[in-house]
Amino acid sequence: MSSHLERNRNAYGRMVNAGSPFSKVATDEECREPLKTLDGRNWLPASVAGLEVLCLAAGGGWQSILYASAGARVTVFDLCPEMLDLDAREAARRNLTVRCVEGSMDQLDMFPNQSFDLVHQPVSTCYVPDINAVYSEVARVLRDGGLYISQHKQPTSLQIVERDAQDRYVIGVPYYLAGALPPVGDRSYREQNAVEFLHKWEDLVGGLARAGLCLEDLREPCRAKPKARPGEIGHRGMYIPPYVRMKARRLPRVSQPAPAEAPRLWTP
Repeated sequence: MSSHLERNRNAYGRMVNAGSPFSKVATDEECREPLKTLDGRNWLPASVAGLEVLCLAAGGGWQSILYASAGARVTVFDLCPEMLDLDAREAARRNLTVRCVEGSMDQLDMFPNQSFDLVHQPVSTCYVPDINAVYSEVARVLRDGGLYISQHKQPTSLQIVERDAQDRYVIGVPYYLAGALPPVGDRSYREQNAVEFLHKWEDLVGGLARAGLCLEDLREPCRAKPKARPGEIGHRGMYIPPYVRMKARRLPRVSQPAPAEAPRLWTP
């Protein structure tokens, strides 16, 4: 296993053991209206009952449990076994069926082509160096017309290194950085001990198109609080939106026409 995968798997294992918010399982109240909990923007269909859903890099007992509660046939895929244990535990407790698979989001070889109607991915692409590889795999396993809903860390947010004496947020990480992000003083949206990567807009959005995924909507979840004090998350959010959320659809695959029969030469 690559070093960044090993470090990120261990980092999330420690988060689970420490009771991190990332390991917050779905509550009874959330499960009573699971689609409303999952979808505040009306991106999902009115019903997901019977649909094949892949919760990608989404272990932790939240997304998978909500989709399963809504009647979907759910597979949750994650790098961290401790996170997947939460999905398995909660599914058993609620008498739901959830398939748990361990692996890296850019390597979905265990799934055949066109296996899923919907792929839902929370913030996680920052943990792999090549987002295009993730998109390529998502496009491969999605059926024609299938939905891909994802959220990512905005590149500018990952470029912030500190807040100066005038409470200005300083960009100190190069936009065209090759390799993992360096340690920085401002860790507002950086996970402890995890290895993260910055993805440019041409890959975040352009990569969707190149993979055969059509962008249908794009939102920036607001994390700004006008009355927040410097040093608080809400203050930082007034200046730099941390996330981008995207809804995309798998374009129909174009079948290649059969080659025309070569003309026959006339012979007497």
